[in-house]
Order: sequence, then C-alpha cells, then structure tokens
Amino acid sequence: MNKDKNNLSDTYDRSGEVFKSVYNEISEVIVGQSEAVTQIMIAMLCDGHALIESNPGLGKTLIISTLSRMLDLKFNRIQCTPDLMPSDITGTYVVEEKGGSKEFRFEPGPVFTNILLADEINRASPKTQSALLESMQEKQVTVGNMTYSLERPFFVLATQNPIEMEGTFPLPEAQLDRFLIKINLDYPSFEEENEIVDRYTGNVVPEVRKIMSKEQLIKLQMLTRDVPISEELKKKVIKIVSQTRTDKEFIEFGASPRASIALILSSKARALINGRNYVSDEDVQSMAYPVLRHRIILNFESQRKGISHDQVIDSILQHTKHIK
Repeated sequence: MNKDKNNLSDTYDRSGEVFKSVYNEISEVIVGQSEAVTQIMIAMLCDGHALIESNPGLGKTLIISTLSRMLDLKFNRIQCTPDLMPSDITGTYVVEEKGGSKEFRFEPGPVFTNILLADEINRASPKTQSALLESMQEKQVTVGNMTYSLERPFFVLATQNPIEMEGTFPLPEAQLDRFLIKINLDYPSFEEENEIVDRYTGNVVPEVRKIMSKEQLIKLQMLTRDVPISEELKKKVIKIVSQTRTDKEFIEFGASPRASIALILSSKARALINGRNYVSDEDVQSMAYPVLRHRIILNFESQRKGISHDQVIDSILQHTKHIK
C-alpha cells in the first residue's frame, strides 16, 4: 500500500517538474503574464475552454501559438468579424469532378485543430457564435446531415476587447457558461515592458522547443480528474457557488451547478501544476475568480456603484472563509 502511495506521489512530483519546464521554456518568448499562462494551462488540463478579456497588443495570440508549439498541437486562428459565416468556422461541402461525375466533398474549417483562437469573438454575429457551441460542448461538428468528431485534445481560447463596444454582439449567458474560466489580461509592469522592447527590437527571434506530446497532455488531463479533494473542501466549493444565488445585495443571477464542477476541476488542475497530490483551500480561493467572474450577473445597484465582479467574488470568499 505504501509503495502505491509513493508511486502516486512521484507521479504528481514529475507532473510538477513538467510544468516547471513549460514555464521556463515559455518565458523565453513571453515576458510576464505568468498567471494568464497558468490559467490557460489549467483550462487545457480540464479539457475546457477559456475566455480572455484584454486590450489589444498584450500578447494573447503569441501566448497561445507558443503553447501550441511547446505541446506539439495544431493551432488555427480565426478573426471574428460581423460578416463571418458559420461555415467559415466549421467548413463546408464543395463540388468536385471525379470520373466524369460531380460529387460533394467536405472541406474542413479551422475548427478542425487542437487549439482554436477565436479573436474578438464578440464581433461575430450570434449565429456564428453559436456555431462554436457544439464543437465546444460535444467536441464534434455537424454540417448538413453528417457529424464529424474533432481530434483530441480540443481547446478554444476566445478573446474579447472590453473597450471597443461598437459593432459587437455580447455573448449570451448560455455561451459564456461553456467557458471553464474567464481570464483578465492586464498591462505589463514597466520592467516587463522594458524587457519586451529589448527582446523584440533585436536581431535574435526567441524560439521554444517541444516540451510534451499531445498524448502526454491527454494523460495529464486524465490524471487531473484523479487528484483527490476532501469532502469538506468539496462542500465548501458548493457553498461558495450557492452563495452567488442568495447574495441579492450585489447579484441579480448566480452561477449554475456547472460552476461547482468547473471550480473543483480547475482547483485539481492547479494542484497538479504545482506538483501536489491534493486540492488545497488556496487552490479553491485562487480559481474562484476566473471560474465565477463570467457566470454571475450583477444587479443594477452594483453596476451603478461601479462594483466589479472580482470585488463581489472577494466578498463571497470572505463570507465563506471559515466554513468547514
């Protein structure tokens, strides 16, 4: 029995070392943004999707394309615009001649990849936004009367710009809920920006090497679900999510049970990244913000006072801090 425990502990230790290698390698290209990189990796380990809200030029595309090279994953990017059609994402049938006759052939769209970056997703029409729903939830695409499975792993990273709201179509709550986490990307510090300028105005272009294969990533996704969480901590997660439904001082609508699942899963992934074989209260506290910030709708009074989603989540965490 002790031998099994030691082997399991070694497995988690090795996982922690793998992710240290990931961070060391990505730091060759990306300056700062370590929290955003961590949260993107957490979403991938949970076989989930991430929404990033940030201003332009903060390296979203660079982060995800660099990760795809390090993890040996196929990467596609789509620029969402109001005239983007669902078939521009999923693919379409084309007519081709073969042996003197014409037949339809399916031409796969950019969604047939491992990592899909949907840039400025809120600029796409609701019809096009909904084309991503099936692929995100079911990991498949239906075109006409045919259904095509997507290759695993499959991960969607969607971005939206918080300052340019003209010509945008806000994502409905049902679609927002499909994203495991929402990441807020902030401006770099003065020192970080100084390093960025030095690094990208010189002659040497930073490169990264492959750290793991897609097969290894799939195994780590399975290992993530095996990370133990105590019954007390699991109940605390459910109470935190339940509090979003009863706190009428700030919140109009609270989070669904999908939030409880997301918070437990992402906490497990955070523990694995840190090489631990258990979920800690710190994991739950840290992941509550990206898991809940897009799942709660603030009431008019909160919006009038300029209270942010993170401030409300902080209040909920303080209220449930000593719950056993």
